[in-house]
Amino acid sequence: MRTPIFDPTRREVLAGLGASLGAALGAPAAGLIAGGAAPSITAQLALQARPATLALRPDQPATPVWELAAVSHLGTVRLKRGDRCEVVFRNDLPVPLAPVWYGRNAPATADPLRGRAPTAPDATETSIISIPNAGTLLADFRLFEAGLNQPARPLPIVAGETNRIAVDRDEVLLIEEWRLRPDGTALPPGRDPKDTTPLYTLNGRTSFELSAAANERLRLRFINGSQRTVLAIKLENHEVRVMALDGQPAEPFPARNGALVLAPGGRADAFVDATTSAPFLLHDGKEARPVGSLKVTGQLERRAPLLPPQPLPPNDLPEQLDLRGALRFDVALGAPDPVWTRPANFSTASAPAFRAKTGRTIVLALKNSGPVTNVFHLHGHHFRLLDKLDDGWKPYWLDTLAIEPGQTQRIAFAATAPGRWLLESVVTDWAAPRLVRWYAVE
Repeated sequence: MRTPIFDPTRREVLAGLGASLGAALGAPAAGLIAGGAAPSITAQLALQARPATLALRPDQPATPVWELAAVSHLGTVRLKRGDRCEVVFRNDLPVPLAPVWYGRNAPATADPLRGRAPTAPDATETSIISIPNAGTLLADFRLFEAGLNQPARPLPIVAGETNRIAVDRDEVLLIEEWRLRPDGTALPPGRDPKDTTPLYTLNGRTSFELSAAANERLRLRFINGSQRTVLAIKLENHEVRVMALDGQPAEPFPARNGALVLAPGGRADAFVDATTSAPFLLHDGKEARPVGSLKVTGQLERRAPLLPPQPLPPNDLPEQLDLRGALRFDVALGAPDPVWTRPANFSTASAPAFRAKTGRTIVLALKNSGPVTNVFHLHGHHFRLLDKLDDGWKPYWLDTLAIEPGQTQRIAFAATAPGRWLLESVVTDWAAPRLVRWYAVE
């Protein structure tokens, strides 16, 4: 197994809602065990899909957007590994929606496209979800983008480890991409971006500043919240040590030149020891631009020097995969194919991409025969990226992968979560539609 290399110069850089919601939080939730009581609820989360605005241009009015917001939490939503969470979702937008969780591997409540109808406008629904793994997660309703009249924002969610991690600060850095019209309004993806200008934000700001004391060890959870663009983000003049990818611990390694390359939806947890003020630079494959800065002031006194960071606790994913006995399937990406459909037209009455028994190792050959980089996302499981000769794998887990034109990448995973799960595919073109299929673990 080889240490991965991230190279930003590659060709395509790769309190509450009010009385009604309060009542819902106290109401009995779905998911009781037949004939007995359910395990106890250890966390509660109130989510709201709602209109919002962002100040993207100082010389124009705030830009209308839609967002998924946690009205039950101030600041970052933080849950814990092992939580059983009661989620109350309120839809205050004019189209049916539901939050879809990225990075949470658990055979719990069905995702909306797999049999559970999305929540109607002006309606509230309660569900129970489990949090089996620690990591950086993303709750998002943009799978329903065909009905979205405004560009939408996802919600980062931190699932904390059982024991404290030796860092001084833990910060989420959400990168988002916008296409602005001349009048300052923003164009949702899936539409022709003619006459628009790309703009990027970090935590909702065009110039974000993160303050830290000198000598602080920071855990920075980078999320590419863009829906179509592979991005590289770099912190100048610092060693950026990658600790986790797509919410799963990795063998720690230094990011090349301090830069991380993330596919849309990709996440990377990195440890940084703050030494000096420095910019965050974002590269979209065409140019680098500052999107924020780390401002270092003062001095954090320590009784002992910082030691090299130790690997994060594992999330109980298998140490080995049986590649010799694996079921192997080809998945074509990038070319017109009726087996892929837009989410609005999805039905599990269609044929699955594949079926597998629980416990089997699955190897997928992802072939991008199209002319544009394709981004693939696997729901329900994390996978290993296989070496070219299928004789090993990279020392990290992923759930999202960008595949360049004409390339084939092979991935492997253990089918541990029974159910019907989605495959997502979208090319890195703002006007391109998001497409889905499904697979079954039985």
